[in-house]
Amino acid sequence: MASLALSPPKWQLVAWQKKDEQYARIPSDWRIPQDRLPTPEVTNYLGIPRECGVLSEEELRLTESYDATALAEAIRERKVKSVDVVRAFCKRAAIAQQLTNCLTEILFEDALQRAKELDDHLESGKRPLGPLHGVPISLKDTFKVKGYDASIGVAALCFKPSTENAPLVDILLNAGAVLYCKTNVPQTLAALDSHNNIFGRTLNPLNTAVTAGGSSGGEAALLGLRGSVLGIGTDVGGSIRVPAMCEGLYGAKPSNGRVPYAGQEGGSKPAVAKLGVAASAGPMGHTMRDIELFFQAVSEQKPWELDPDVIPGPWGSLSSVAGEKLRIGVVRRDGVVEPHPPILRLLNEVAGKLRKSGIEVIEIDITPIFSKCQSLVNALMGVEGGNAMLDLLESHNEPLSPWMKPRMRRKEPLAFEKLRELHARRVQLQTKALQIWKQVDAFICPVAPHPVPEIDKYNAASYTSSFVLLDYPAGTVPVRLFEEKDMDGEIPRTKALGSWDQRNRELWTEVDRSVYIGTPLCVQVVTPRLEDRRLVDAMVVIDNALKAGEATLSSKL
Repeated sequence: MASLALSPPKWQLVAWQKKDEQYARIPSDWRIPQDRLPTPEVTNYLGIPRECGVLSEEELRLTESYDATALAEAIRERKVKSVDVVRAFCKRAAIAQQLTNCLTEILFEDALQRAKELDDHLESGKRPLGPLHGVPISLKDTFKVKGYDASIGVAALCFKPSTENAPLVDILLNAGAVLYCKTNVPQTLAALDSHNNIFGRTLNPLNTAVTAGGSSGGEAALLGLRGSVLGIGTDVGGSIRVPAMCEGLYGAKPSNGRVPYAGQEGGSKPAVAKLGVAASAGPMGHTMRDIELFFQAVSEQKPWELDPDVIPGPWGSLSSVAGEKLRIGVVRRDGVVEPHPPILRLLNEVAGKLRKSGIEVIEIDITPIFSKCQSLVNALMGVEGGNAMLDLLESHNEPLSPWMKPRMRRKEPLAFEKLRELHARRVQLQTKALQIWKQVDAFICPVAPHPVPEIDKYNAASYTSSFVLLDYPAGTVPVRLFEEKDMDGEIPRTKALGSWDQRNRELWTEVDRSVYIGTPLCVQVVTPRLEDRRLVDAMVVIDNALKAGEATLSSKL
């Protein structure tokens, strides 16, 4: 007697339904013809939006020739219509989804309706709603948008549309933005790649062999294909700065309390982050002036009136170094993971260009502080033991993704005395770190100790998570692409600093280094706690010094 076929697990049925819903929200004439989809040997997708025949010449111009600041100005001056801009970015986002699997929720119909209403608003002679009037903005899936899921790629959270907007969503809408899509994340939000069982894996359009980053990886992939002009991610261990590095974008993690973070879906119980380390919401984009546009637009909406965790104060009143002579520090290592040769050479290059631009540059060693951050931040991220997320997964018989499976298991929540001791150590480190700012106004360091790695191979988050522990604003600035000459150099044959360092060495000694060619090389910029305006100003100064007399990295992507 033949055995009865087993029914698919509950999570699989949900995943099929969710992908069917997603597919149905892409108009048939926005789908790439089968004969124009990339073949397996094609690993760089940047030219496909222009070649696939879906976008008109005007839509290509709108999505490739402007940054968000220029689009806002063109819409405000009625040189272009928001509805045309939004349609172009919706179509390009649809193309990006078909190539890289970067989207979760698709809001195209609502977005086009809102864009028309915003055009009518200007046509009637009324003032723009705000500095983002008519500009399309994409969001990481964690943000709750009324009427749409914030499933974060977990079956138990699918088909449960949000009943209200996250405060930052309302702020963006009040500033005139058009929200048109949400983007993919890793299962549990605790990986620096972006794969989950519901939406699948997001690919890096620059090189499909390497990671798109995480946890804002879908956002970065969308931006990388110019399917977005300005995107909003979140960062608790590097989740803005890492994917920005992977796709050669600008990205900024503000200090906790500068940008509203309330109303996020993270798969955990409310207020757990207040017991551990808090994530921040921040922008990712193609130019530094767009990064500042975001902060200015948010500040003008008085976000402290919507989120009690936001510190009052207009953007212009925050500490700034604009017009001042900067002293920039160079931090080469964290004492936990030694950077690969091309990363150390990149810091030399950047320091040289800063000095050539008249900026004072000094070497600083903060390893006595830096080296103690990673183990502490890891402990504080696990205060709840991962039980809420595992409850969600088990409710639908959903397995952990392959990368997460050996790394996540249930633990007992931390006891009060242990939690108190961890926070005492954190305060001690934050106090010691104050000495840094007696030496420099800002410092540069690696985003990662390795180039953009292959899928699921990202190793050390210590260069990004440490600044969440210290609550320092930090951002990614693209420098140039990895070239053949960057394959040179060997790691000294000394004893590894530890298991993280050993795995990092393998990303240089046990891979074909040619996989890194054409991937972005970036630096990270860091400033003191709550001095987010200083961060943006420092990033601008550094970016300008890097661009002096040379083509920008973004122009090559």
